[in-house]
Amino acid sequence: MEDTNTKPKREVVVPGDLLDDKGLRPGSGTYVQEGKVYSSLLGVKSIRSNYVNVIPLSGRYLPQTADTVVGKIIDIGPSNWLVDINAPYPAPLHVNEVPWRVEFGDTARFLKVGDVIMAKILMMDETNKIQVTMNESGMRKLQGGHVIQISYSKVPRVIGKGGSMIQMIKNMTDSRIFVGQNGMIWIEGELDNILVASRAIEMIDEGAQSSNLTERVKEYLESNAPAEGQ
Repeated sequence: MEDTNTKPKREVVVPGDLLDDKGLRPGSGTYVQEGKVYSSLLGVKSIRSNYVNVIPLSGRYLPQTADTVVGKIIDIGPSNWLVDINAPYPAPLHVNEVPWRVEFGDTARFLKVGDVIMAKILMMDETNKIQVTMNESGMRKLQGGHVIQISYSKVPRVIGKGGSMIQMIKNMTDSRIFVGQNGMIWIEGELDNILVASRAIEMIDEGAQSSNLTERVKEYLESNAPAEGQ
């Protein structure tokens, strides 16, 4: 019989969700009412050593199938890689989901820890475990560049209506920029321009509700970055 005390189970829960009524001890992010354990916050349910905990999401990306994400390789196995995509837990990338023929145990030759990729959310199962794929048009390893991270909820504001905001930043900093729907953004170009583009994106992250945000970002870019073609 499987030992459920040593193998953690995970699922996304919201405040008030019943976590346990069978004798598990309440851990962090929980409260007890009439002998039952409930979640006190939005987070990931985790059972370990007879305790039930809720790991707060707090800005973590909640994946949706077919989302395009920017991710960073954080671990390597003989037949897969683990990718940090700003979700509550890493996403596995299997050798069958990359555009290369990878022999068992040869994964490190293709992607190393620290490498950055563009990928798509392939699927999520009933326990919210994630799988990603690079077997889609445009998905690839991103060479060089710099990665910044913002709140994933601000991504639509960074992109702008019809892509207007991100196109302005690209043009005025002469940079290549890929925005993942997970809030991880890859920027490539001259170092000074990467810094300016990063600050412009941070301004959007910090002031996404400002009515004059586009004007303030444009003014900042005009003052700090060369216009395209100059």
